[in-house]
This record gives sequence, structure tokens and C-alpha cells, in this order.
Amino acid sequence: MPIITAVELAIVQRLRVGLGKMVKSVETYGGELDDDTEDVVRAFPAAWVTFGGVRDSKPYSTAREKWRKEALFAVMVGARSVRNEQSARHGGAGRREVGTNQLIYAVQRLLTQQDMGLPIRELEPAKVRTLRHVIVRSESFSCFAIEFHTAWIDEALPRDRFPAPDGPDHPDAIFAEHGGQLSVPDPDWLRTGLNYHLAPDDGKPDATDLIGPDKE
Repeated sequence: MPIITAVELAIVQRLRVGLGKMVKSVETYGGELDDDTEDVVRAFPAAWVTFGGVRDSKPYSTAREKWRKEALFAVMVGARSVRNEQSARHGGAGRREVGTNQLIYAVQRLLTQQDMGLPIRELEPAKVRTLRHVIVRSESFSCFAIEFHTAWIDEALPRDRFPAPDGPDHPDAIFAEHGGQLSVPDPDWLRTGLNYHLAPDDGKPDATDLIGPDKE
């Protein structure tokens, strides 16, 4: 599974458990806020998670075999109120009247400094942006996007090499599944030979040694 997908799904799962009944649902974003406004309002309060892109990529090793990817994820939250736009943000007197301000706090509280057990830098809170404040048939609804920064390390292929997936669970298995060019996997390491030279060095090893796994 690509790391982007893994992070999205991990955020969704943590928010589902952590937000509880504050929202009706937590899903990956599929354009819901672009749909008919009345249908969206009926789904509130809700949260959606999406990948916002890679902001920067820099070499992590001098050989440029590893690259550090700086990435952005966003959680979009929406709430509604039959009172007014302020209630959609602040929430109402009832326990079920959750506002977007409360959801912003809850999402940041649940995600800040979390890595969900994945090989990423802990999520860092970033911008909170207004998406919409609209009144539809006397109902007000409010939407915000809550951004988080993170990073991970990607390994580059050796020069002139193609992917060599090691089994169906390897991230590069997608190339095999779709008929992409593959390279033969590197052979297993068996042993390393060491030569020792004493001074003065005559160019011939004075002793040798083999390091490797124990023979059965």
C-alpha cells in the first residue's frame, strides 16, 4: 500500500475512534463538498480526510538513494445549525449541536504529534482555512480545512534498474500486476570476505576471514 494511502486511512481510523458521536461519519474525501449543497448539509456534522500534496522533496543521503518528502494532509470538517452561522461554528446548547470550532479543536487534539504507527514524522498542525459559510433554507452551515504537515523517506531505484518486488505485499508489486518492466531481485547475502594486510604491505593478504550466517 502506498504510504499516502496508508496515512489517509490511518487518520480516518483514528478520527472515527476519537471523535465518537461528535460527527456522523469520517471518510476519505471524494468531492462531497462539491455536491449539491442540501445533500451535504444533511451529512453534517462530518469530517473528510484528503492528501494535499508533496510540498518539497530533498535528498536524504549523499548518494541520493533516499529522498525526504515533505507532505500535507487536510481534514475537512463541517457542521450546521438551525439557529445561525455563529451556532454552526460555536455549537449549541444541546450535546448533539457540535460546532466547527469544537471539531477543529478535537481534530488537532487527536492528530498533533501522532504517527499512527507508520514510518512518518509525527503530524504537525498547520493552517486552518475557511471553506464555506452558507445559509440554506434557514439552516446555516460552516466548513473548515485543518492542515497537517508530515514527512517520510522514499528510496530511489538504483540507476538503470527497474522495480524488483519481493512478493505480492511489496509496494512495488503494482508494477508486476500491470505488466511493468522488472529487474531480477538482488541475491541474498551469504558471506563477506575480509583480507588483512600487515605493514609493510607486500600486496598479498597476511590473513583472510569470511563473515556470514552460521551453516546448518
